[in-house]
Amino acid sequence: MTTIHPDLIAHLRSVFALDWHGIHGAPHWSRVRLNGLKLAESTAARGHVVELFAFLHDARRLNDDHDPQHGYRAAQLAGELNGRCYELPPDELSLLQAACRGHSDGHRAGHDVTVLTCWDADRLDLGRVGIRPLPERLCTAAARQPVVLEWAYRRSLA
Repeated sequence: MTTIHPDLIAHLRSVFALDWHGIHGAPHWSRVRLNGLKLAESTAARGHVVELFAFLHDARRLNDDHDPQHGYRAAQLAGELNGRCYELPPDELSLLQAACRGHSDGHRAGHDVTVLTCWDADRLDLGRVGIRPLPERLCTAAARQPVVLEWAYRRSLA
C-alpha cells in the first residue's frame, strides 16, 4: 500500500518550480520510489519513509543545475506537510528530513539504514543525466549488487 496520497501529489504539483516531467520531476520521483522500495526489501528500511522521500527530496528545487539548498528546503517542506498530507511520528519525520537534507552531499555512512536507503534510491537513478552509478558511491550492500545496479540503470535511461 502506498503512502503517497493524491493530496500530496496535488500540493507538490502546485509548488514545484521546474518541469513536472523534467530530470528532477515526477518521473524521477517515481523511479526513486521503486528503487527505494526494492532496496527496502533487503535493507529493512522503513518503506513509507522511503516513499515520502522519493516524492519530496527534489520538490523544492529552484533549478536543474546547482541548487545546494534544495535538500534543506525539502526537509522544511516535509515538516510542513506532516499532519496535512501524511502522518509521521517524530522519529520517522526526523529520518525523512535527514534524508532530504543530506541526499546530495555524497555521504555514504553514519546514518540510519532508512536514510541510507533513500540516498541509494536516488543515486540509482543517475542514468537519467548520463551517469552510471558506481558501487563505491552507494551506501548499502543491496544497492551495490550488480543485478540491482543494472536493473536501476536500465530504468533510469527510459
